[in-house]
Amino acid sequence: MTAATDVVVVGAGLAGLAAASRLVDAGAKVVVLEARERVGGRTLTLPAADGTPIDHGAHWIGPTQDRIAALAERVGVTSYPTYERGVNLEFHDGRTYRYEGDILDGDDPVNAVAIGQAIRELEAMATAVPLEAPWAAEQALAWDSQTVETWLQARVSSERVRTWLREIIRGTLAAEARDASLLHALFYIRSAGGMALLIGTGGGAQERRFHQGAQTVSIRLAEALGDRVVLGAPAEVVRQEAGGVVVEAGGRALAGGRAILAVPPAVAGRIRYRPALPGWRNQLTQRAPMGSVIKLHALYDEPFWRHEGLSGFAISDSGPVSVVYDDTPEAGSPGVLVGFMEGEHAQSWARRSPADRRAGVLARLADFFGEPAGRPLELLERSWAEEEYSGGCYGGYFPPGVWTSVGQALREPVGRLHWAGTETATDWNAFMEGAVQSGERAADEVLAAG
Repeated sequence: MTAATDVVVVGAGLAGLAAASRLVDAGAKVVVLEARERVGGRTLTLPAADGTPIDHGAHWIGPTQDRIAALAERVGVTSYPTYERGVNLEFHDGRTYRYEGDILDGDDPVNAVAIGQAIRELEAMATAVPLEAPWAAEQALAWDSQTVETWLQARVSSERVRTWLREIIRGTLAAEARDASLLHALFYIRSAGGMALLIGTGGGAQERRFHQGAQTVSIRLAEALGDRVVLGAPAEVVRQEAGGVVVEAGGRALAGGRAILAVPPAVAGRIRYRPALPGWRNQLTQRAPMGSVIKLHALYDEPFWRHEGLSGFAISDSGPVSVVYDDTPEAGSPGVLVGFMEGEHAQSWARRSPADRRAGVLARLADFFGEPAGRPLELLERSWAEEEYSGGCYGGYFPPGVWTSVGQALREPVGRLHWAGTETATDWNAFMEGAVQSGERAADEVLAAG
């Protein structure tokens, strides 16, 4: 049975729901098709055993992320500051060191200076990357012909400094420096407004958290959209016909004037298109792998590390857990540490047994915070590579050569098909802010097309 609407939106993550809300506000008829039995995409909030809401996907927002903040305010989702008072920890060469502020390698001033110099050089290069068209940068071909690792080998003499910079790349792209195009990393840095915003807590991307959990924004947007949102409907075929599109999903066929595909490029590439997509778009979806992340939460009676003057932030030069934050609720209990396995750490540890992962995680938490950290009340994990309709987190990234060969296909409509998803964002790419921007941009394209 074929139903009719103005716009079919594929994907009920933040991008798809933001697009649908904007279209409905403009008076358009919209249906949102979601493959999962839930909304929210790469946001997912579930209760721990004691009922504490735990964000297993995206959950922080910070300065300049105005769209997601406005959307949250619109649906009544409030936020509070991430705890960051106290001394930070770094683990390298088998030992844990304390440091204050944002200066890694605080025990070695020479390395600390070298890290700062490398970051400043990357930021200076990033300012030359046009966000709407990275392929148009004067040095685009040179930068897109190498990986971040190639640049590190050429520009940074200290292996220890290179190790920390690899960790920064791993922690932002959820990929290895050897995998990502230097041009893509520069684009990513500029899309966030610089490294300080990208990696910072106070004054940065990790500044605030939602009281009710990040997925609540999507849940409330979907509630407002009502029966326009259809769950359990994976898009299988998208057909462009004279005057419109037909999306076949979950045994139904839905006709519309246009379609917005608000899913990662790698997921969009699994859908069949009739007629087939142009080769340049098909090639793009083949070459935009997802990052690899396993997100972990350890719950304790209280945030005991605070009594020792620690902020709860820790970073390691080795796996399995490479970065940890204090994720305790605003009320102060239970104590929660959130940790991340990213890039090759996530890939290698995902192949191990749950018991091995648990032992490895608890051992590293104990390295950071002492023996009590190895005895949580509960340890939760979420491997985003196992999510069929995400394929990974935090977002898709570009290896060398993609931006300068087929990058123009990322946002360019194909007939009546429009592309959204945080990978298509120019502001805060791969963040919730980027998802919202992409959905609103795609909705504006549809409205302008008439």
